[in-house]
Amino acid sequence: MQEVGKYGAVKAKTPANGFTIVAKIKPGHADLMRKQQSELVNFDLDEILKPLKLHYLRWVIFDNDTRFMYIGIFDTDFDKYTEDAVMLFNSLGRTSIFTHLEGFPEDGMTNVSAFAKFVRAHQCDSFFEYARYPNVTSEEILKALQLKQSFSNMLDQMQ
Repeated sequence: MQEVGKYGAVKAKTPANGFTIVAKIKPGHADLMRKQQSELVNFDLDEILKPLKLHYLRWVIFDNDTRFMYIGIFDTDFDKYTEDAVMLFNSLGRTSIFTHLEGFPEDGMTNVSAFAKFVRAHQCDSFFEYARYPNVTSEEILKALQLKQSFSNMLDQMQ
């Protein structure tokens, strides 16, 4: 029997925890999505996206601006990521890029269950995954890089 979380069936934890979503873009919305994304350069994304515990995030518009792919790799489980993502966009006073997708629920940015249902309906499960550093969080990676830099600085000062 498959485990059930707050927002549906819990997918098996994989070496690269996350998801890939593929959905149709509302006609004429691809350029709006690009514009919305380009506005993100005005934000400190490391700080803003910190609650999502991301390793990797990728947005792709393809098939002549008719389809969208979202790839997110993160440390938390699906339920936590979904709750944090909805909370994050609401705290910024911004709408999600998902609002430009066909079938995205009208209340998808305030109703976590509706958002989760949309994501699950558009998720493409992988048939193979590999992680170079399994079971290591993004926070641990950042700390290791800071330690490496500190050690390098110390060695430089000793010369």
